[in-house]
Amino acid sequence: MSETANLAVRLTGTIGKHKVVSAPEELVTYEVEGLPPAVIVQPATAAEVVEVVKFAVAEKLAVLPLGSRSKCEIGMAPARYDIAVDMTGLHEIAHYDAGDLTLSIDAGMPLRELETFLRQHGQFLPLAVPCFESTTAGGAIASGIDSALRQQYGTARDFVIGAEFVDGLGQLCKTGGRVVKNVTGYDLQKLLIGSLGTLGVITRVNFRTFPLPAMYGGHVATFGKGTAALEYREMLEKAGMPLTNLEVISPEVVKMIRAILQQAQENVPPGLEAGSWCVYSAFEGTERVVKRVSGELEKFARGAGAQNCQVLETSADEVLGGMLREAFEWLRWAAPATLVLRLAVCAKLGEAIDELQRAAEKLAVRSALLLRSAGIIYFTLLSDNEMEMVAPAKEIYSTATILANSHGGHAAVLHAPIEAKRRITETRLERRDASLQQRVKKVFDPEGIFVPGRVAGGI
Repeated sequence: MSETANLAVRLTGTIGKHKVVSAPEELVTYEVEGLPPAVIVQPATAAEVVEVVKFAVAEKLAVLPLGSRSKCEIGMAPARYDIAVDMTGLHEIAHYDAGDLTLSIDAGMPLRELETFLRQHGQFLPLAVPCFESTTAGGAIASGIDSALRQQYGTARDFVIGAEFVDGLGQLCKTGGRVVKNVTGYDLQKLLIGSLGTLGVITRVNFRTFPLPAMYGGHVATFGKGTAALEYREMLEKAGMPLTNLEVISPEVVKMIRAILQQAQENVPPGLEAGSWCVYSAFEGTERVVKRVSGELEKFARGAGAQNCQVLETSADEVLGGMLREAFEWLRWAAPATLVLRLAVCAKLGEAIDELQRAAEKLAVRSALLLRSAGIIYFTLLSDNEMEMVAPAKEIYSTATILANSHGGHAAVLHAPIEAKRRITETRLERRDASLQQRVKKVFDPEGIFVPGRVAGGI
């Protein structure tokens, strides 16, 4: 009997025959960076997840929790990967109090399904993340991917109020609560956000929900130079404009969006002009508020010297807003080989952007830039050949990490060719939080069973 078959048989005794998959054609669909698991388990309850983790601890096997698998390439390639824990079998709404604006859902609940449910009650969850049609609640939290509504509603840290997870000893842990004003204990649920499955298996998440706005609005202003677009963006932030989204789109990204929409035979939103820097603003509220914000944006744009400014019709706003929400998805496939970096920069955005673009020009590699809400930069390198991307990817990652650290932020790889990731992993840059990360990992996962190597630094 092969090692995989033997492992599958032993796991069958743990959670049941029909919840263990070992067929080669299935295993390949769960690959992460070219590495398939030895076996797939599909638990239906948190108790079954506990048993799987305890089994892995006893057998010293590496575990990776997965949802829809739409973002499992974020982060580094795992050093080991034995058991894929498919969490989509846990997909119930455990608790919902519309009056209290609180919700508790299983980790495998699809966000699109949740949106439909909440809309019936006049509410929504501001977790507008890429791959929205398929992604699960647990996957969105573990990936730490950005929400397009961050400008107004903040990140998941601001509306995740509790969680349930299985730690590296096979213990079912609970943190936070179901109510917003919960002040007992530590907010350990916040550590799970962006953990990429390295600290535990998320089984349930508690959220604060929000009332649906009465109306939505969108506005695009175009500029000939990036400096002018950044000045306009800064002007809006200083004015305290009530925006749900604010993004600066470089000409290369504008070109990508236009090409995708034209290929899909959809109308390109007005104002998204080829060769221009564009600033997209989204807003919401009552009819009176939306009308007022639209007018103020027009005045600000003209005052900033915009070449063109346009209040978007509802259909055009939905198209552009949807495209920007899905930016991670189409940026990573924008060329045969791409590197997508995410930088969080707390100050001097213009300087950071200039330095990144100069570094790309020096390496003679095409680049594209999307400045998202709250100082988040998506910087992408594009090449026609994976091997030609390896050296530039390592160089730009080093530049981005040093740059982010110097500006009080951090840098992360969202997507890169496998060989580029391997070379990036060799980059021994001193992270300000490396020691703390290692200590947290040891507390949550003392045996190191949760996808070792997933986070740069061997975590």
